[in-house]
Amino acid sequence: MKHLTQCTLAVVAALALTLGATTAAQAAGKLSIYHWFEYIPQELLDKFAAQHDVEVVMDTYDSNEAMLATLKAGALGEYDVAVPGDYMVAILIQEGMLDPIADGERKNMGNIKASFASPSYDPGWKHSIPYQGGTTSFAVDTAQYSGDINTTDILFNPPAELRGKINMLDSQGEVLTMAALHLGIPQCSQDRSQLEAVNDLLQNAKQHWASFNSDTAKEVLVSGDVTVGMIYDGFGAKARSEKASLQYAFPKQGWVNWMDNVVLLKDAPNRANAILFMDFLLEPENIAAVTNYARYVDAVKGSEAFRDPDLASQPESNPPAGISGAFIETCDQATQEVYDRIWTAVKK
Repeated sequence: MKHLTQCTLAVVAALALTLGATTAAQAAGKLSIYHWFEYIPQELLDKFAAQHDVEVVMDTYDSNEAMLATLKAGALGEYDVAVPGDYMVAILIQEGMLDPIADGERKNMGNIKASFASPSYDPGWKHSIPYQGGTTSFAVDTAQYSGDINTTDILFNPPAELRGKINMLDSQGEVLTMAALHLGIPQCSQDRSQLEAVNDLLQNAKQHWASFNSDTAKEVLVSGDVTVGMIYDGFGAKARSEKASLQYAFPKQGWVNWMDNVVLLKDAPNRANAILFMDFLLEPENIAAVTNYARYVDAVKGSEAFRDPDLASQPESNPPAGISGAFIETCDQATQEVYDRIWTAVKK
């Protein structure tokens, strides 16, 4: 999950009053959601459906890149909203795949915490709302490995006892960002030697990886199929609740920070219901239901009153002082094409 630009379209301003009136009323019909796997409780979707007399349907994906590929392959116009990470919001804006939302269309924008008021990837929240935020690192079964886990060497230069027992997320952005952090180089480097270093690192490391799985990242750790697994912090907390020996790492080289967002897709067939859904998720009790289920954090004022008390103290949400993570950056097209080739070679 990440960073970048703004797209504003003044032409929708004239429609603001009409659209505002439309979305203020309860709208019948349908809402089509394209969403990450295992991320939102069905009970909350049922609540929205009943509250607004809307049929809710949802398909899922396991990476930002998979979502983008599906939309580019012809799914744009089939879904109303999606849930991309921050850097992917910037890409979707650049690709013209999101619709702008006029001021006043969403009545609950004032519920967003001031610290999240205008992100660099969508200044002013013109196309999106904040959803859930967290980190991506890896978890280790400390019953099987007693060494220092807070280093990216675990992934890229693993000790003998961990080789062949590592699951990586099937996520280009996160794997390549972790590789850049491991090497201590810029994410969007245009230096040929640094790009070759990333490629060499991943080619050498992949022989020690057992699998690329995102949707079963928790299950393979809990089952013991692997000893190490890249994982999102909330998913890691769920895994630890099922297997106490799993520990989430905060490597000294850094980790990935991310903020997922709900976006209005271009040509959304049920636009009014998409706006209603955004407002629904900006209500403290509703977003807290997502937070409690997914074990991440949200950006809505007042949601703390509805959150599970133990969320604040869970180890996966409390990195050590003095170390920080990095958001995934959006590279220029030429550099991104190099990274795409590196990733394709890694997955062969």
